Amino acid sequence: MGKATLHTGNRYDKPYRPLPIALFNRAGRAAQRLGLGQPLKVDQLITAAKHKAGLSDFGDEWFMEPLAVLVDSINREAQLTPMGKLIQKNRLESALVVRLRVQQLLKEQPQILDLDLGKIIIIAGLQRTGTTTLHRLLAADPNMRALLSWEALNPLPLPKEESGNPKKRIAMARTAEKGLAYLAPEFFAIHPVEHDAPEEDVLLLDLCFMSQSPEATLHVPTYATWLEQQDHTPAYEYLRTLLKILTWQRPAKNWVLKTPHHMEYLDVILKVFPEACIVQTHRDPQKTTGSFCSMVSHGRGVFSDRVDSHEVARHWLRKVNRLMQLSISVRENMGEDRFIDVSYYDLLKDPIAEVERIYKFAGIPFEPAVAAAAETTSKRNVQHRYGKHVYRLEDFGLTRDDIEREYAFYRRRYGIPYEK
Repeated sequence: MGKATLHTGNRYDKPYRPLPIALFNRAGRAAQRLGLGQPLKVDQLITAAKHKAGLSDFGDEWFMEPLAVLVDSINREAQLTPMGKLIQKNRLESALVVRLRVQQLLKEQPQILDLDLGKIIIIAGLQRTGTTTLHRLLAADPNMRALLSWEALNPLPLPKEESGNPKKRIAMARTAEKGLAYLAPEFFAIHPVEHDAPEEDVLLLDLCFMSQSPEATLHVPTYATWLEQQDHTPAYEYLRTLLKILTWQRPAKNWVLKTPHHMEYLDVILKVFPEACIVQTHRDPQKTTGSFCSMVSHGRGVFSDRVDSHEVARHWLRKVNRLMQLSISVRENMGEDRFIDVSYYDLLKDPIAEVERIYKFAGIPFEPAVAAAAETTSKRNVQHRYGKHVYRLEDFGLTRDDIEREYAFYRRRYGIPYEK
């Protein structure tokens, strides 16, 4: 089925598997029955990372606790396929390798920590409310720095990489993009993951093992509960360091960040990023809830054969309510002067006008070149270019009344209309 005619399915309990992956999983399960499969172990991940990096100094090892909690939750709850386990093992090792290399880089180039990040626009809207569209519009500005997908995978220059020539990192990200498209072709119709496009900086928070990424892609309720009870200041301070490292490689006047994860920790963000302004996007939750539950269910299906779509809905209905409540609380307690709201419907109607409004709010000049770049990007990002995302509320055990009961306060707070 071609991209233009692809429609996502709703058999979340039976994820798509290419034949070679299905055979790999079958062989892996046979090995597990023979006692050959081993759970993920923190000490082995650490040893492997040190060997791969050729380094041993992590600096402050505060991240070991979140790593241990995450690994334990994966082992006990995630029910990964052998391929899913292999992917997660590689991701955790890669994150540890990056941390080792960050520590080494800062020893060699301590002046990086003195770099100015400029103005920072942080898009902290709910899932499926136009955040990706807005992110790409803002990132089109040549003077606006955004995290790109290939940088998220490898935020530091590779050993022996020629300065200003990250072609190997870009090639690695292109291979990863093709790999995801092979494993889960329907996922691109829901949320495009393109190697050279702006990406969510939650992937940088993954390097601290303190982000919503695991609970959005795996069944890890113990980890998710633990995460909500932690102080996220160290993670955001590390994010700030990583942004400076990225600026050192490719300078720009200002930054734009984006992830719904930020809604949960706006108080921390405003402390760690005093130069930031927060953009919150809004859309009818009757339209966003089923779409996001479908995205999570498809994402979990990449790593596990056991996807309970009703459990996904229960978890994220509560979680999104928490994001809404916490973000409103911060705005009421700290004031509205650093927040600007963007309606999904206004963004669709006149995206360039919304970009200009955000620039004025952030105190950044809105020049003709900025408008032209945003216009070009707006025309390029055509809806359904990877296929059509199809989902139904009943697939998640949800009704419209359920959603309205859970989110009515949010609709009232921001005057959100019902979408036809």
